[in-house]
Amino acid sequence: MSEEQTIIPVLGISLPIIITLGAFIMVVYLRKYKNIERMAMIDKGLSPDLFREAETAAGGPLRWGLLLIGSGLGLLMGYWLDYAFDMEEVAYFSMLFIFGGAGLAIAYVIESKRNKAA
Repeated sequence: MSEEQTIIPVLGISLPIIITLGAFIMVVYLRKYKNIERMAMIDKGLSPDLFREAETAAGGPLRWGLLLIGSGLGLLMGYWLDYAFDMEEVAYFSMLFIFGGAGLAIAYVIESKRNKAA
């Protein structure tokens, strides 16, 4: 066996393990630094309630929901364009980005109306 043939199976096994460990370490460090930042705010006499207001007002689930709905509609429209006009990959990618962006734009409009009302 050549050297290339022995390296490929090792990479195939170790790469998912390395990626999983890296993601786990990244999450741990992000949580650690978020906690350090909050403790520094408390030491300076600021209220950590500012973080809670920003987290609840962000509208993350709305954004994600509309993005995924738009992406699903984009894939459906891309499939239809591919079937009807034989456009291949171009239809899928263009419709995915167009409808996903439209979903995010709708989320922005809804969030801005919600913030004006509050």
